[in-house]
Amino acid sequence: MRYNGAEIIIKSIERQGINIVAGIPGGANLPLYNALYKSSIRHVLARHEQGAGFIAQGMARSTGKPAVCFATSGPGATNLLTAIADAKLDSIPLIAITGQVATTMIGTDAFQEIDIYSMTLPITKHNFLVKNAGELLTIMPEAFRLASSGRQGPVLVDVPKDIQTEEVEFDYWPETHKKKDYQPVDIPAVREAARMINRSKRPVIYAGGGIMNAQAHGDMYEFAKKNTIPSALTLMGLGCFPPDDDLYLGMLGMHGTYSTNIILDKADLLLVLGARFDDRAIGKAKEFCPHASIIHIDIDEAEINKIRKADLSINGNLGMILRTMMPFIEENNRKEWMSYIIELKDIYPAIQPEINDALHPVNIIKAIHTLAPPDTIITTDVGQHQMWVAQAYPFGSPRTFLTSGGLGTMGFGLPAAIGAALANPGRRVICISGDGSFQMNIQEMATLSELNIPVTVIILNNGHLGLVRQQQELFYEKNYIASKFTCKPDFSAIAREFGIRGYRICEAPALRAGLARALAYPGPSVMDICIHETENVLPMVPPGAANRYMIGGEIEEHIAVKQKPAC
Repeated sequence: MRYNGAEIIIKSIERQGINIVAGIPGGANLPLYNALYKSSIRHVLARHEQGAGFIAQGMARSTGKPAVCFATSGPGATNLLTAIADAKLDSIPLIAITGQVATTMIGTDAFQEIDIYSMTLPITKHNFLVKNAGELLTIMPEAFRLASSGRQGPVLVDVPKDIQTEEVEFDYWPETHKKKDYQPVDIPAVREAARMINRSKRPVIYAGGGIMNAQAHGDMYEFAKKNTIPSALTLMGLGCFPPDDDLYLGMLGMHGTYSTNIILDKADLLLVLGARFDDRAIGKAKEFCPHASIIHIDIDEAEINKIRKADLSINGNLGMILRTMMPFIEENNRKEWMSYIIELKDIYPAIQPEINDALHPVNIIKAIHTLAPPDTIITTDVGQHQMWVAQAYPFGSPRTFLTSGGLGTMGFGLPAAIGAALANPGRRVICISGDGSFQMNIQEMATLSELNIPVTVIILNNGHLGLVRQQQELFYEKNYIASKFTCKPDFSAIAREFGIRGYRICEAPALRAGLARALAYPGPSVMDICIHETENVLPMVPPGAANRYMIGGEIEEHIAVKQKPAC
């Protein structure tokens, strides 16, 4: 067999089962696109390389499988940096393949030359600068293996243009990536963990996105039910525990409910499953669960003892560890602990909006849930709307909530929704965004229009960078600066210019019918909904404070100052 480097890349991607890639061509990766022309792989032409990276993330996050994006050298590659960093912080298996100037031009400041290899060292799980076409035969399978094994993450493959055109002869294709056998479970540690759990009086599970990546949500639920362990989830873990179960505590942390944070504060044992003690989840680290012994189970050994020292740690696959531990766990109804939890939930329920205010964001999100199909995938951008969704939308299945957690990237929602819809044909995908976030990657409306897929974009429009304005109100003496938009475009009109159905709702009576109409439409649509300018997302832990000190928690009644809707 004789192929050039670009053909080896495309054939390797095909052999990994990839059938869709997103990207933008340019001078340094045109040989790659020439090889793609002969392939059955579908290409999605994004309008910005960051959009291509997030489209790939939408595919990867919604399926759990690696996804691929392409970019050319120079600005094309640097435009991918945010999407790559986002994938690193949220442990997403992303393969980014970039063109590079010819090897003879590297280091000469050639046109569109940039050292993307060095730039991505801190934000990738691994990266490669390909030196000859023959290397691609092993690099490509290795890139997929690295991205999807252990703690998942992004891998960059940077390929000079002359390597893409260089031909190489070989007799057979190397084996495609197969996951290695899991490391053996530490049985003595498992038995000791079970002993600690059985002896505890007030245990709590604190679970994160690692549960999803390990496909261990079923194991965690069975485990929690057997020993009656109430379970709190991080933002990345939402969807991994039935929201209507008595043991479900909801989301903990900065915008979790007051009762959840207090329950954690009273725990005598914390069972940490696939979570990394993120500051938004735990608040002031030294005061998080101050009375609890800690058992930390995680695939990434580097996360153990990094922020909080564990009394017992187990490194490995969550599902295997929980299944191994299950026979050692005693059945326990924990009547006293559960009675306290039920009482606390009754005394301090989640903050509820005014019943008669249909345009309150929480009511809008609840209305979306009642109208959306059960298997709907929700994406969000970052800000107030993201936290309202996390608080109010009852996610009942894993991989139905796609959001930028660790990096907190505005502009994530629309391209991620496109990727999720491509990877899950026939399913409704809803992107809930804010007017600030939506403008970050608004150009991907052209991509959405061309694809004509069932993505509904719902913009909660308050004419502000809402979470910035909220923090200026609460923590900066109401010194409002650079948080209000003077230019307030009509996003429904902009959508129509892209050939997408657009709706604009600023009156409460029109909301439900408008939502129903948009969600029933088989193609893409955008709904621009005016919400109150001064509405805050509460409760909220002040930055740097312990989780038990919440604004809008036990002592401060939430009274929203009502003005006319923003638009």
